[in-house]
Amino acid sequence: MLIVIAEFMDESAVAALAAHHTVHYDPSLVDQRDTLLARCAEADALIVRNRTQVDAALLAAAPRLRAVGRLGVGLDNIDLPACAARNIQVLPATGANARAVAEYVIATILLLLRGAYGHTEAVAAGQWPRNALSSGLEAEGRTLGIIGFGAIGQLTARLARGLDMRIAAYDPLLPADAPAWTEAGAQRMELDALLAASDAVSLHLPLLPATAGLLDGPRLARMKPGAVLVNTARGGIVDEAALAAALRSGALRGAAVDVFAQEPLPAGGPLAGAPNLVLTPHIAGLTEQANVRVSSLVARRVAEALATPR
Repeated sequence: MLIVIAEFMDESAVAALAAHHTVHYDPSLVDQRDTLLARCAEADALIVRNRTQVDAALLAAAPRLRAVGRLGVGLDNIDLPACAARNIQVLPATGANARAVAEYVIATILLLLRGAYGHTEAVAAGQWPRNALSSGLEAEGRTLGIIGFGAIGQLTARLARGLDMRIAAYDPLLPADAPAWTEAGAQRMELDALLAASDAVSLHLPLLPATAGLLDGPRLARMKPGAVLVNTARGGIVDEAALAAALRSGALRGAAVDVFAQEPLPAGGPLAGAPNLVLTPHIAGLTEQANVRVSSLVARRVAEALATPR
């Protein structure tokens, strides 16, 4: 059977698939739409990350497709109803990059609270901004608000508790009596109450019609003055222009954004030049270890799907 891999994947996982199947591995296919559609004409499985659009046109070009492996967990680039109608299995790498994302969140929260790490060039040039950098904040005793309390949110909570942070969480899909609340030591709160009470807020929820623009200008204004925000979930959940305005006004102490409404982020957008802002190119879940875990899990799930009679 033919497996097409359109974005980067760990080589050992590619080799494992190639031992039993014909594999066309070309990470540049994501940027060659016509070539990708042609390659999918005989494909039994397709493996993608977040940039490949598995939409109606691609599915129409892939009549033999039985499985779509997703090297990650977000599924907003995949037409799930169309896949279900064709009985095409969609196979994400659930949980495999949770540690990478959770560590990114904790690291950026600490960086933003301390506010001391952007002055290397000044110090090396002989400046000594010791007084200006002496008012950083410690994490101990501060409240981390987690919006979306699935596996990544819960792991983030566990790491934050190691810093003696308090945990508040909001997740309308997680029942009030779910063990996760007490296991994570989290106080279950409604969204607006969480925003008002939290010194740091981290997003861990999918991009859906109900979550698009969830943190718009009015919601950002409800955040605790001087709080920090980390978005490793999906672009489109946070209003980027409103976030930039909150940073420029000083209403928020800082923010770290790894995901954007449009990726790559266009030059000169509203976030450009905003103070106390960390921008990264959708890499929170990407580490050497996470790539191996994600790739091997997806390879195994795709192989199992192809081995199962339809």
